[in-house]
Amino acid sequence: MTLKPVRVGICGLGTVGGGTFNVLTRNADDIARRASRPIIVEQVGTRRDNPQCETAGVKVTRDVFEVARNPDVDVLVELIGGYDVARELVMTAIENGKHVVTANKALIAVHGNEIFQAAHEKGVIVAFEAAVAGGIPVIKSLREGLGANRIQWLAGIINGTGNYILTHMRDEGRAFDDVLAEAQALGYAEADPTFDVEGIDAAHKLTILASIAFGVPLQFDRAYTEGISRVTAEDVEQADQLGYIIKHLGISKRTEKGLELRVHPTLIPKERLLASVHGVKNAIAVMGDAVGPTLYYGAGAGAEPTASAVVADLLDVARDITTEHHYRVPYLAFSGIDEADGSLPILPMEDIVTAYYLRLLAVDRPGVLARVATILSEQGISIEAIIQKEATEGELVPIILMTHRTREQYMNQAIRQLESLADIAGPVTRIRVESLDEQE
Repeated sequence: MTLKPVRVGICGLGTVGGGTFNVLTRNADDIARRASRPIIVEQVGTRRDNPQCETAGVKVTRDVFEVARNPDVDVLVELIGGYDVARELVMTAIENGKHVVTANKALIAVHGNEIFQAAHEKGVIVAFEAAVAGGIPVIKSLREGLGANRIQWLAGIINGTGNYILTHMRDEGRAFDDVLAEAQALGYAEADPTFDVEGIDAAHKLTILASIAFGVPLQFDRAYTEGISRVTAEDVEQADQLGYIIKHLGISKRTEKGLELRVHPTLIPKERLLASVHGVKNAIAVMGDAVGPTLYYGAGAGAEPTASAVVADLLDVARDITTEHHYRVPYLAFSGIDEADGSLPILPMEDIVTAYYLRLLAVDRPGVLARVATILSEQGISIEAIIQKEATEGELVPIILMTHRTREQYMNQAIRQLESLADIAGPVTRIRVESLDEQE
């Protein structure tokens, strides 16, 4: 007996929408066997057609809200992106009793708590596997596969543009601006690359991962975000000589005082799994107490990789409709997450503890190094390694320091004092260092 089809409305027929449409049509037989019923595209809402999609025989409308209200649509797939229209579209679909699948990380990170509440009241599913790391099934792994574990930390390269830039800076010794321009020419970076290179895109994704890993409400506004535009070719080279590689990481850790939630350039040891992830690829390392370290690696963007995750979510929805047992994994993997839940607060950046790489430019004069060391020791910061280079720029000497772990607040005070020294020129470069210990 073939059950009646699950009818899908796709909103947005751009890169991911087009990929989803094509995967659904191309793999229709396999998908139907996995779902125990066909999954068919009932309607498409798009402002412009996609020449890569053969939409003949499918209803196409220029009004996405028509799809959200269409009684013949069971599941709305939101792939238009952005915040406002997407939020209104998803809320309209939920109001009309439709399940929702979305690839929109900004929407989930910022409005997810409200969307999940509305979906819960209406008894519908909101699935968002494609919102983080494209085709890599990391959300499913956290929600389901690692459900037995108390997650200790997760760290991810979750923006391909930033990773592409840092990879080429390291391999070719080039400057940030130079590689960014190339990434834009190749279509890896947007004309306005702010979301990618300043870490906002990664912070959206990290917010979602942390909520699922630790059972806390989505709190994008509390994520610390720092970009990679100030990382120089010299920093990349110094890190290399010290046995590290610089990656733009999203990091969330459970500590006794609360959760760390931060995106910034990070030195990690070369032997770590994440250190070998290059180009536009994404990877997320997760440490669970029972399973130990796990790594999820693959294409973090692109038409078909992201479509792979969208269609996997559609399969889940179809299976749930088929069984009608409504035995659902909670949206964020834990029941009873309340926005006022303060059991695991997000720590302010001043309270996080990590090691540091510092680069200073000093006047070549006796006693400068001693003054630098004194300022650090007065803040209780111990130095692990120090490299003083030959003077290259006139009288100025680059000094590279690696510190042991200390509280960010003490490092902020030390940097303020260092920058006020007459013999130190310009700002101090600070990059955080993480061991991401895989033997914990």
